[in-house]
Amino acid sequence: MSGVPNGATPGYLVWRLSIKWRVAVDQALDPLNLTHAQYVLLSSLFGMERSGLRPSQRELADHTGLEALYVSKLARSLETAGLVRRTRDTDDIRIVRLALTGAGHAAVRPAIDAVQELHDQLLAPLGGRDDPRTADLVRTLTSLLEAPLAPHA
Repeated sequence: MSGVPNGATPGYLVWRLSIKWRVAVDQALDPLNLTHAQYVLLSSLFGMERSGLRPSQRELADHTGLEALYVSKLARSLETAGLVRRTRDTDDIRIVRLALTGAGHAAVRPAIDAVQELHDQLLAPLGGRDDPRTADLVRTLTSLLEAPLAPHA
């Protein structure tokens, strides 16, 4: 592995891979005038809508792993840009529901395609998206993400 020191810890490797991924996504989305965080919100909202959901900002925050306050800020900026519609829930006015606008749908599709191309590049050394090694990697990463961490004393 070029640029990776011998004896690198798993944490170091995950960190380096996440940095590599963020830089690649930022570069791929730059021509589309989207940031990585905006992409995460838009593509997650797109996927949730395709599943028949109309998530609240809180539900989208839980889904993405982003802080609720940050999702609120992103949603407001994407609403200003005409990509997202924010509406109050009819049963509980404290809840803000999100939906993609027509412009949001038009913007998210090329972004998803660009990031999918990056997935293909990233997973090529494992044999691609459908290779059993990729499935093993996904299970391992999921296990690590779901493992609780004790609060730091």
